Amino acid sequence: MKYGLVFAAAILLSACQEAQPPHDVTDLPSDNFTIEVLSNDLVKPWGVAPLPGEGYLVTEIGGTIKLVSGNKTNDLEGLPDDIFVNGQGGLLGVVLAPDFETSREVYISYVYGTADHNGTAIYKSRFDGAALRDGQVIFKASPKQAGSHFGGKMVFLPDDTLVLTLGDGFAFREKAQTLDTHLGKIIRINRDGSPANNNPFIRDENARPEIYSYGHRNVQGLAYDLATGSLWSHEHGPRGGDELNLIKQGANYGWPLATTGRDYNGARITPYDKFEGTEPFVKDWVPSIAPSGLVIYRGDLFEDWQGDALIGALAGKSIWRVDLSNNKAVGEERLLADRGQRVRDVKQDYDGAVLALTESADGGELLRITPKN
Repeated sequence: MKYGLVFAAAILLSACQEAQPPHDVTDLPSDNFTIEVLSNDLVKPWGVAPLPGEGYLVTEIGGTIKLVSGNKTNDLEGLPDDIFVNGQGGLLGVVLAPDFETSREVYISYVYGTADHNGTAIYKSRFDGAALRDGQVIFKASPKQAGSHFGGKMVFLPDDTLVLTLGDGFAFREKAQTLDTHLGKIIRINRDGSPANNNPFIRDENARPEIYSYGHRNVQGLAYDLATGSLWSHEHGPRGGDELNLIKQGANYGWPLATTGRDYNGARITPYDKFEGTEPFVKDWVPSIAPSGLVIYRGDLFEDWQGDALIGALAGKSIWRVDLSNNKAVGEERLLADRGQRVRDVKQDYDGAVLALTESADGGELLRITPKN
């Protein structure tokens, strides 16, 4: 495929088409819910992982991890010593091992390196209730980049493999279409960092063996739906073109060959909204909502939300509920838009409550959302 011709053609196209207006979306006010502030002592929180009966682990992009338990928020020791904090770089996601109650294993994604050479890594450690112990780096993305769009979302699959999202490095978007780099990919590894042995390109000597899917821009949401066996993600478009995607092993998701977004100067990146041989999005947003955090809801507290996607929004400053039916988006509404907070992460708590990490000028909060009695 002559990708160069596509990029050359895109450069010649100007911003002659206005961005589409947003679809009609119902806003659900905050007083429809019971909202508990579990912590308001956070600074630019990035990821949250509920601990079974022990509170919550919260990462802050500035390079700290905190334990929120009861009415206390405490820093934990034991992080890697090569965290690169700058712009979008820093401490990113956190996820527990499936057997956490016995193994106590915690996996953290972060940006390593220097201003000139940096990338995304995974750090594996053991949480002893007070600190992270026995930490080791099990994966580093290659090649090193110098930019932003680091991905960093993680989820475990039922076969005990770990999936990680990796961005295109912003300035290297064409690399999302090549298999010899981790840029613009979703990868799948074992708990020791080795590539999963049935990954789609593991026998291709010209491909990175960890690659699970490719053609991504900057995936900031990742969720596995145990009820259907489906892996979902969403990613940031440029100016518009945010996407919700159903992830298939070995599939190409089109960036930058196909997008409904525009470049930041207003020019078309590509003439194609869809491109032959690439997977279409389930839903896109024009203009951007800047999605961050994703869960496919399967709790008992919100019966009407079964199987729906709950998506944090940074620019949209809310939680978006996308009504999914047979893997199609059939409706959407916004939660907490009246609070005016950027939502960085969304998770489901063990009892079905919705957790949200928020950012505002006053700092960051961890919220726990349940139905109003």
